[in-house]
Amino acid sequence: MALSKSERKQRIRRRIRKVSSGTAERPRLSVFRSNSAIYAQVIDDNEGKTLLSVSSRDKQFADAKGTKTEIATEVGKTVAEKCKEAGIEKVAFDRGGNLYHGRVKALAEGAREAGLNF
Repeated sequence: MALSKSERKQRIRRRIRKVSSGTAERPRLSVFRSNSAIYAQVIDDNEGKTLLSVSSRDKQFADAKGTKTEIATEVGKTVAEKCKEAGIEKVAFDRGGNLYHGRVKALAEGAREAGLNF
């Protein structure tokens, strides 16, 4: 029997998490995409702590105009700026079972444009 869409996504997510983990020197940039918003967290898996987070539902994006992809690019740039303020230059990218396409790709490229390395 074929996998449902959600089962397939969970299988991919578990496979990614086996090899991708965040440390204090190189935390994990985790991306969650819903139908209406996109969320990014920088996580230190050794300590089990979220170092910082940004989402398209934050107040600074409340009156943002444009497509969801354009807003995802801005979220990526904001994540990179906050990382630089916190002294983080390198991260491990975790796409969270989503395809590297569309909004997830836009967030990653926005973060790279702002100077984050992964």
